Amino acid sequence: MLASGRRLMDTRRRMPTQSSPSQSAEDYLERIHELILEKGYARVVDIASTLKVRQASVTSMVQKLAEDGYLDYKKYRGLVLTPRGREVARRIQSRHKTLSRFFSLFGLDAKTQKRDIEGIEHYLSAETMDVLAGLTQFFEEHPETLERFLKSHETEKRGTRSASKR
Repeated sequence: MLASGRRLMDTRRRMPTQSSPSQSAEDYLERIHELILEKGYARVVDIASTLKVRQASVTSMVQKLAEDGYLDYKKYRGLVLTPRGREVARRIQSRHKTLSRFFSLFGLDAKTQKRDIEGIEHYLSAETMDVLAGLTQFFEEHPETLERFLKSHETEKRGTRSASKR
């Protein structure tokens, strides 16, 4: 009973609350922030085209984000992130950059990185992100250790492939 109670608590902890945006909302906030940095503004049409969704879907999400206090939105005008919205967008952007730096250390191509980062960036705890940032910095400051790991990993991969051919 205790184990299932723990599982239930863990599940609740991961579910978005009123105070934290959903994964989809985080994606929108991140993209809106990027557009504002790139162009100086973000419009529904720009968000829709870059996220490859319908404008009606963007309008609906933008209205919800405005209701939740993440941005200011006036119909037929641009959007402005509130301090709360900027904080979420910057946090997601930082997570994305940390994961990209980490995966780049191991020579993963940009397409694989993008797919994997989009798949995991919203689910990692702050503690895990802190460890990955520290590990990334460690490997960047100790390239000889990274090189030893990469050689060891390549040797293990070859050994696994040879064993599976037998």
